[in-house]
This record gives sequence, structure tokens and C-alpha cells, in this order.
Amino acid sequence: MTWLKDLVLGFKIKEIRDKLLFVLLILGIFRLLAVIPIPGIDSDQLNAFFDGNQFFGLLNIFSGGALSNLSIVMLGLGPYITATIVLQLLTLVFPKLKELHQESGEEGRRKFTQYGRLLTIPFAAIQGFSLIVLFRSQGVVDIEGPLTMVVVITSIVAGSILLMWLGELVSEKGIGNGISLLIFAGIIAAAPQAIGSVFSSGTFQQDLPQYLLFAGVSLFIIMSVVMVNEARRNIPITHARRIRGAQAAGGSTSSFLPLTLNPAGVIPIIFAVSLVLFPGLVGTFLESSSNPTIQSISSTLTGFTENMPLYSAVYFILVVLFTYFYTSVTFNPSNVAKNLQRQGGFIPGIRPGEPTASRIRYILNRTLLVGALFLGLIAVVPAIAQGGLEGGGATTTTSFIIGGTSVLILVSVVLETMRQIKAQVEMRQYDRQ
Repeated sequence: MTWLKDLVLGFKIKEIRDKLLFVLLILGIFRLLAVIPIPGIDSDQLNAFFDGNQFFGLLNIFSGGALSNLSIVMLGLGPYITATIVLQLLTLVFPKLKELHQESGEEGRRKFTQYGRLLTIPFAAIQGFSLIVLFRSQGVVDIEGPLTMVVVITSIVAGSILLMWLGELVSEKGIGNGISLLIFAGIIAAAPQAIGSVFSSGTFQQDLPQYLLFAGVSLFIIMSVVMVNEARRNIPITHARRIRGAQAAGGSTSSFLPLTLNPAGVIPIIFAVSLVLFPGLVGTFLESSSNPTIQSISSTLTGFTENMPLYSAVYFILVVLFTYFYTSVTFNPSNVAKNLQRQGGFIPGIRPGEPTASRIRYILNRTLLVGALFLGLIAVVPAIAQGGLEGGGATTTTSFIIGGTSVLILVSVVLETMRQIKAQVEMRQYDRQ
């Protein structure tokens, strides 16, 4: 297996080994934080709440499993992801913010990232307060007095900021995307308990068709994600001969610019789920109100997550849109064209400069359409498969989506991380030659 060979080679190279060990250290710290609970938890009520609410099971995935423990990092990277989404959406409204992010160099990107960090604090406070009020109304936590509430909310906000910092450390000093790897660690940590509960349940034989279908869907997701993530659209590039005085130094060389079908990776899934979960969260928060109007709004919002056709359609559309949006933010064809022109490279038959940027943009949009539609389809495949099984209700369908989304994230993160390890290995081996 090529990936296993790259991993072994990575551990033999000191620089890569140090990065991998650093990532493992950060993931270990995260799992330790995930089991440190806030005060006043009623364990029996907590277990009963999560057993009867599949929606929070899906939300628990993106907290890395910390929400089910009501730990100090119970919000996971949710506030940071929300702040990033809001800030990137604001670039469409404020041109100066877009210029700061895309055209102001490294210093501008650092300022843009700092704005995202600052925006994370109020989002963490709002989300933490809302969840604590919800859990207190359900009898899950017993918090009395405003001072205790302030201490708990402060701890939750501090936990979110700490987790954000750990994720950025992984992205900066380790290998892979910090956000994706922390979510990956939470899913892996919850897997043994989930598998054990399947075999210990008294309805295993009755639910066997569900598990077999889930295994088949998981295999389909793994094969599809691997094929699409490894697919490339290579744009041919020719580098002109360099002239030194009256002589030409070397002949023209040919290479290519690789464009992946899904350059955004698993980030669109994370963004889309963060938004699609919001109505259900608000609906659950409002259901304890005695006002008939608010109760009606609550029923409508919670009904959205139970209406699988509507939920799946919105989920699909959001994944497609975020794939385009995130790629447009992280990949700028104009900058690529300028770099090619600066290095003396050009696309055969295309003039350097803006014509090259337009050609790259045209090819990118066509390949990205395939990748975005694929990613959206894979995201809703569990719901489609479960809907085709007679007797699949809303609860089983939601749990099926939880498992399918987990498999999709796991496969995507592993492929993305192994691709970066391979690139690091090849770069070190090239430098030694």
C-alpha cells in the first residue's frame, strides 16, 4: 500500500516524525479536555436526553464528542467555524475586507484570521449560554445563581478559544487541517462505544437489515471518495527558454497545473452541517416556551430536521454552494496566472495574464461542478438509502445520516492528511538528491 509506505517513510524522516508526534500530542490534549465536565451535571438526565434526541447526536459529531460529556470544550470548533463562515460571507459585502483577505499578502491574511478569532468569542458566549439554558430547562444541569452561570459560560468560552488555538497549532506546525483532524479524533474516540452499543442492544437481529445497509453505504462512500479525491484535471504548462546575454540557457520545458475535483476537501460538509443544524437547535431551545406562537415556531423548526426530503435537499444545496464558495476564497486564478507569468510559464495557445486566468477559471468551474455535485450527493446518500428501506422512520434515518456523515469525514480527512504526508516525504527526498 502506497499510503502505508509513505507513512513509514514519514516516521523515518525526523522533521516529518516531529510533526506527526506533535499532531498526536495535540489530539491527546483535546481528548483529555473532552472529558473534563462543567459542574452540576445530572448523568442520568444527560444520558436520557441524548438517547432521545438524535439531532444532538449529529451535533455531537462536530464537537468531537465533547458535547455528550458536557465538557468545557462542549462547543467544539463550532463557534470558530461559524465565525469563519460569517467573516468570509462578509467579504462579499465589504470589498475592503475581501482585499484584506486575498490581495494584501501575508500580513493581510494574518489580520483577517485575527478578526475571525475575535469574532469567535461572542459566538462562543451566545452558543454556550443557549445550550446551558436548554440543558437546564431539561433538568440535565443544575446551575443556580448568576455567578455560577458566569463561571460556567466563561469556562465554555475559554474551552472554545483553547480548542481553536490547538486547531491552528496543528495546521501551522503539524500536518493536515487542524479543524478536520480534531473532528476526526472525536469520531474515532466515539467509535468503540458506538460499535459496542450495537452488539449489546437487544434489537440487533431486528435491526440487522439497517446495519447491513449502512455497511454497504459506507463501502460505497469510501470507494467514491477515494476515486474522486484522487482524480485530477491537469492543465498543460510550458516554460519558455531563459535568455542570458546572447545565448539561450536551456530549452523550453513542459509541466502541468493539477486541479482536483474537490479542492475544498471536507470543509464544505462541516460548514453545511453547521448551518443546517441551526434551525433544529433554535427549535429545541424554544420548545419549553408556554407562548403558542413560539411553540408553533419551535414545531416548524424542529420539524425541518425530521422532514428528511427537505433536510436532504437543503443539505445538498448548501454543500454544493460551500464547495464553490470555499474554493473561490482559497484559490485565486488571477494570482496563479500572475505567478505563472512571473516564472515564464504559459498555457499553450493562451496569452499570459488575464486570458490565462480566464482559462484556469473556466476549467476550474467545470471540474468543480463535478466535485461539488459529487460531494453533495455523497452527503445525502445515507438519507436516500435509508428512505428506500421500508419502515425507516425519522429517528433511524437521522442516526443513519450521523453514521454516513462520520464515514465521509473520516475518509476525507485520512486522504487529505496522507496526501500532505506524501508531499512532505517527496519534498525531503528531492532535497536530499
